[in-house]
Amino acid sequence: MSSRGSSASSRPDAARAGFLMAVASMCTVQLGSALTVPLFDRLGALGTGGLRVGWAGVLLLVLVRPRRRDFTRGDLLACTVLGAVTAGMMLLFMLALAHLPLGTASALEFLGPLTVSLYGPGRERKAWTAAAALGVVLLTEPWHGGLDLLGAGYALAAAACWAAYILLTQRVGDSVTGLKGLALSMPVAGVVALAIAAPVLTARVSWPTLWIMLGLAALSPVLPFALEFLALRRLTTSAFGTLMSLEPAIAVLIGLLVLGQTPDPAPAAGIAFVVIAGIGATRTGARSAPTPSHAEPAPSDVLEPAPSDVPEPAPSDAPSDMPELAPRPSDPERKVSITHRGNAERK
Repeated sequence: MSSRGSSASSRPDAARAGFLMAVASMCTVQLGSALTVPLFDRLGALGTGGLRVGWAGVLLLVLVRPRRRDFTRGDLLACTVLGAVTAGMMLLFMLALAHLPLGTASALEFLGPLTVSLYGPGRERKAWTAAAALGVVLLTEPWHGGLDLLGAGYALAAAACWAAYILLTQRVGDSVTGLKGLALSMPVAGVVALAIAAPVLTARVSWPTLWIMLGLAALSPVLPFALEFLALRRLTTSAFGTLMSLEPAIAVLIGLLVLGQTPDPAPAAGIAFVVIAGIGATRTGARSAPTPSHAEPAPSDVLEPAPSDVPEPAPSDAPSDMPELAPRPSDPERKVSITHRGNAERK
């Protein structure tokens, strides 16, 4: 079998693997959130979120072990800001879960990445914006007046942090290879989250809850981040973003199975509209890959030099003043733009 045939046959397998990884990532995120809710009585929403993010920072720092020479000053600043935004996103979502069902909170938070995807001109984007707006109205049911405004405010604030998270991860992902940027930003998030949650934790934390939160941090966000990173290497940005748009629906299913939260017809329809808007916005607004600064010309663009009568200089053993070009990074080291908790079109 030729190498071309082997490569073509491996593409469907890679796509299937990427699909399974993306779905597993969404399920673990929502399962981790659902399993966290019962701990609110022990630690409070802030304490639970703070311990979860703190353990996630420790795990990623130990597993990835980023080195100082891997980052420029600009990278360090971007990772620090990204860490603070990550802490806000996760703590605010925990606070929202203390007031809202998992599916409703997840759908409202999803408005953050959806807004990033919808930004720009075009009639199609306006249509998806209208679908998302209709979904929010159905979710909140303002005609009933029974919406927990504090919970909705927390969820929308988490959505704003998620939008900022996407823009910052694009910046970090374009300049830092692999999971190193995440392994630096997540410890920063842990420090910020624990500092905010410290007043609550000092009176409530115990050794059993510490170990429980370690397991939950491994389940989410560490495992989903790793799965998303691997999925991004096997799927296009548009395909990945389309899959991630299904997350509010998965949140409803997990909320039903784990927490016994059954949505009313109107909120269920609202979640469906948000999912549809997310899929549409992703398919019409995929981000193009970053252009390398020293791209090699395509073979068709290389012109053969015209013959010259000037003889070529003889080779010399003298050292050259021209610096030697560094080799291009191999394929496994390509820079991947991580959005959502990983993808511009996804926590």
